[in-house]
Amino acid sequence: MTNVRAEELSYEVGGDRILDEVSLDVASGETMAIVGPSGAGKSSLLRLLNRLDEPTSGTVYLDGTDYRTLEPETLRKRVGLVPQQPALRDGTVRENVTIGPRLRGESVPEERLAELLERVGLAGYADRDVADLSGGEAQRVAIARTVVNDPEVLLLDEPTASLDSESEAAIERLLTDLLASGERTAILVTHDERQATRLADRVARFADGRIVEVGTPREVIT
Repeated sequence: MTNVRAEELSYEVGGDRILDEVSLDVASGETMAIVGPSGAGKSSLLRLLNRLDEPTSGTVYLDGTDYRTLEPETLRKRVGLVPQQPALRDGTVRENVTIGPRLRGESVPEERLAELLERVGLAGYADRDVADLSGGEAQRVAIARTVVNDPEVLLLDEPTASLDSESEAAIERLLTDLLASGERTAILVTHDERQATRLADRVARFADGRIVEVGTPREVIT
């Protein structure tokens, strides 16, 4: 389990400050939800947490280690991001789910792949072309693609935003299962405050690139 601590993170693009000295401490095994209006900086924070974008100032610590001392490949294996849009590659479910290990020269045993696909509700889908998947199925593939790397920290960017209510409920059940053991630290960006209440241990509210409130779902949402 891994503690994540952001310390005075700022991020500027073209002179516009997207994040303004954000500090946040997420305990090992905790699920933290990030809520707030569009444009508040929520998704930008996730991209900074595994250095898909580079902070203008400040840094992030994983169990006390400055993440700038880690190789990007190592960091992104430890801190996995599930994007809002699955952005799957042409090909099969197997090819998409195993892309990370294959890029590192590693193989994924068929038993491991089958177990993971069953866990995300896609048993028997390994050879299915991703072009034939529904939106909910594609999002499950995106989650499996991240989880196959066995990340210590799971970053979730609006994982159900574009799904219908049935698919949203299925993805929430999957996330509940993945996070219930407390073995992974998770940070969930969501526009749905009810979802934050259902899934998170604590909630941070963003506004104008800053955290304005942190507390339990009851304290922040109500």
